[in-house]
Amino acid sequence: MKLRSVAGALVAGTGAVALANTALRRRAPPLEPALDGDHRTFEWNGIDVRYAEAGDPDDRDLVLLHGINAAGSNGEFRAVFDDLADDYHVIAPDLPGFGTSERPPLRYSATFYEEFVRDFVAAFDEPAVVASSLTGAYLTAVADDLELSSVVLVCPTERGGPDRNVVARELLRAPVLGEGLFNLLASKPSIRYFNADHGYYDMDRVTDEWMAYEWRTAHQPNARYAPASFISGFLNAEFDLEATLAAVEAPVTILWGREADITPLKRGRELADAADCRLVVVDDAKLLPHVEFPTESLAAIREGIGG
Repeated sequence: MKLRSVAGALVAGTGAVALANTALRRRAPPLEPALDGDHRTFEWNGIDVRYAEAGDPDDRDLVLLHGINAAGSNGEFRAVFDDLADDYHVIAPDLPGFGTSERPPLRYSATFYEEFVRDFVAAFDEPAVVASSLTGAYLTAVADDLELSSVVLVCPTERGGPDRNVVARELLRAPVLGEGLFNLLASKPSIRYFNADHGYYDMDRVTDEWMAYEWRTAHQPNARYAPASFISGFLNAEFDLEATLAAVEAPVTILWGREADITPLKRGRELADAADCRLVVVDDAKLLPHVEFPTESLAAIREGIGG
């Protein structure tokens, strides 16, 4: 009898989670692009990758590559995109598995994103590139295969999560229960918590409208698959960032928030010293100085990539 009771409770609990998942999917409307400009598609390995494009096509190409988190998108560059388009031909993709791009249920890896970064950036003529967090590390790994005019990296890191954990990844990928767990991790309170914990130094600089967008992007169909690999450590880069950064032939500028704690300023100084590159520190900012202080960040980006 006890076994029947336990089984019945499990069935009931699973059913409740399934109903909650369905309700959340219905509450999240289709995702609109986060950035202005023209919206185009880059077909890559059978995946439709959406990107925003703005500025004069005759101006220098500037590719903006957003960082990776459960609610990642090219909207990370919302505070600087339009201003940069005044001087450059700006292209900002949503990485595969994020934002408005397709999100196939793959087991995503660092190598997958390194190959995407290489192929996407190679589609443009000697571009300047701004890349954030983990994506900055991916760019350094493939820089030898690219003709880059200049590079700006925002708080680059080769590690975005713990050591690899297959159980954690497969749990988040699991139907019903995995979706339910991810819905908790990507709930509105969780998004606010993670933004306050390591994204922004001052939460007054991130609007409720933007956090609502982050919630919507984290509740699109198949939204959990890429973050499942991120959270379980499978998107950590398998190389020494100091070495790959030092090997980049294009001029490099590193942009860092002084209050960043997951990737502290000490790490930024180590990278800049090892690669003999310029380090620009933005006070009272964490991982997103280009959002918290766009004016200062725009000045650093423009100086780093030149005219």
